Amino acid sequence: MSRDATTAFARALVDEWVRHGVTDACLAPGSRSAPLALALADDDRIRLHVHLDERSASFFALGLARASGRPAVVLCTSGTAAANFHPAVLEAHHGRVPLIVCSADRPPELRDTGAGQTVDQVELFGGAVRWFHEAEVPSDRPGAGATWRALASRAVAAAIGPPAGPVHVNLPFREPLVPTGDPLVDAPGRADERPWTATAPGVRAPSVELLDALAHLVADRPRGLVVAGWGANVRPSTALRFAEVAGWPVLADPLSNLRVPGTVSSYDPLLRVPGFADAHRPDVVLRIGGPTTNKPLGQWLDPGLDQVLVDPDGAWLDPQHAASGRMVADPELLLGALADAVDVMVDEEWLRMWRDADASARRAIDGLVDSWDEPFEGRIARDVVRAAPAGTSVVVASSMPVRDVESFTAARDDVLFHANRGVNGIDGFVSTALGVAAASEGPTLALVGDLCFLHDSNGLLGAVDRGIDATFVVVDNNGGGIFSFLPQAQLPEHFDTIFGTPQPVDVAALAAVHGVRVTEVTAAAALEPALLAAVDAGGVQVVRVRTDRDANVDRHRDVWA
Repeated sequence: MSRDATTAFARALVDEWVRHGVTDACLAPGSRSAPLALALADDDRIRLHVHLDERSASFFALGLARASGRPAVVLCTSGTAAANFHPAVLEAHHGRVPLIVCSADRPPELRDTGAGQTVDQVELFGGAVRWFHEAEVPSDRPGAGATWRALASRAVAAAIGPPAGPVHVNLPFREPLVPTGDPLVDAPGRADERPWTATAPGVRAPSVELLDALAHLVADRPRGLVVAGWGANVRPSTALRFAEVAGWPVLADPLSNLRVPGTVSSYDPLLRVPGFADAHRPDVVLRIGGPTTNKPLGQWLDPGLDQVLVDPDGAWLDPQHAASGRMVADPELLLGALADAVDVMVDEEWLRMWRDADASARRAIDGLVDSWDEPFEGRIARDVVRAAPAGTSVVVASSMPVRDVESFTAARDDVLFHANRGVNGIDGFVSTALGVAAASEGPTLALVGDLCFLHDSNGLLGAVDRGIDATFVVVDNNGGGIFSFLPQAQLPEHFDTIFGTPQPVDVAALAAVHGVRVTEVTAAAALEPALLAAVDAGGVQVVRVRTDRDANVDRHRDVWA
């Protein structure tokens, strides 16, 4: 009697992933992927998110995984479908986000024969995955079940790392692609719902020698700084405890989720003042996480300063080529241990200088931007973060929004920031934000420019029917605002055509086509109440704020001055 191996294989993969804690999967429709798509749809333990567009599906999965910390599965059919996953795979690779990327494929005998919807999918994503595996074509053979479940277990282990990241599993299927009604090939899992192969992620604890050397460095250099960028992965309480013991100010990009009360929030505008920057040079800098967003801090941290870069995975996150030392250690464990080990005379004057300057800068910024009635993009960023209810996930787009969030927002300890800073692209932002919202218990606010919003407008397809609460604050300056700050702005003959690229699309009309409610904000003071009303209303909302690109550049310079 024949037995159905294809259906058994797909169901074994899904069951094993559930045993490993996977809760969400995204797919774009297709025929060749039917076996796994049906297995996902039939398992009530998996939330299945269906997207028309593969790029949207992959970035939605990225948002799910980024917000939850759990691997998300994303599935597509064969052909060009998997190529549309590539941008999200690159972001997951560089941003250390766990994804299980599944591409259905033709069986080997149909490849390189002119069969429709067939491309070479083997190692399609190159070195941007933690692991690639081409599964066997499912067959009824002895031991098949163990092979299938081990494959599913290994995919999860590779995705969660360390370092976390994407894995690519290529799945060749022969027809028939739907259940045949025949008995299934036996592929039982382990008893008590245990995973086939459980993996405990390791941590990089600092060695005694490393800890001792760094403790002496801290003691010898009382005028030090902690600089935290995206992916810092340190609890604020741990960072502040070390900072208090060492007497070192903490300069934290909001994306580090360490910009909490007690840290310096105005370092970006402060360091744009040459006199301040020159007078506040530290003796040593401890850097955790990726680079901060804007240029002034990165340029200020030049090779003339001793800088110790700490990363649990040994990543070389040093675009300025300035680090004088590197430590492969978990920053949470390292800072916690240092707080216990360091014995230092705190330089109170050093701390006071930074705290007084931060407070003065905050008053100056707020006083000036609050005096303007017209919306200003720096104030929009400040007000979005300030108005966010406690427990909000704030998703920030690349280009100007993420820069304004770093430069203008004050400290908060009750919101969580997300951004695609692995590759810093604008693609897939709408889908990423919706994925974050789907994985978050509280509300989600997304700050985005008009071009970035339009770039992923396909992410709005079906968004209102997903049961998601997400409010997009769209800063509509009719083009790419960041280019107005760059040397390209001095080329007026071609500037708008190839850099500013204003679009004729009405953002509000586009959102309305998708059933998304739009609120227009024309006065600066009206943003916070409009934003809170949208959050209270629930669902997917857009709050659009129109600004002028040229005036925005002038206002930024006024604030920094």
